[in-house]
Amino acid sequence: MKLKKVIGSALVAISLSMPAFAQQGQTDQVAQLAQMVGLSDDQQAEIRDIISEMEGELGELRQDAQGLQRELQGEIKADYDEDSIRSHAEELGEVTGKIAAISALMQAKVDAVFTEEQRDELDQKMQQMQQQMQQQMQQRQMQSQ
Repeated sequence: MKLKKVIGSALVAISLSMPAFAQQGQTDQVAQLAQMVGLSDDQQAEIRDIISEMEGELGELRQDAQGLQRELQGEIKADYDEDSIRSHAEELGEVTGKIAAISALMQAKVDAVFTEEQRDELDQKMQQMQQQMQQQMQQRQMQSQ
């Protein structure tokens, strides 16, 4: 049960933190969340503030990670430099770790805004969504056979 709550909260936080949801999309996601669990206007504003506060840093780190990934890919060649590959990979790991930490902090901050009843409601909704996805996957598998 606890794992499902964490997964549900993680999915919410991750979806809210993704760059595609920035600005207008972010507002739509918060509004959808508000409908799902009955967030008050104050809760919605607090969640938007959390996302806005952390999105800038996440965006910069994502750009850094993409650049490091390109550099690492550029090292894949016949006359490779192992030290350079390891250095780029280590830097990429550090940036990825920072992204994970900030995402987890955002998740925790968003989760702290919910009441216990809202967390329970979110858990139920996430369970329903998981069941629907599983059913859809099973249907697709049956259709492809």
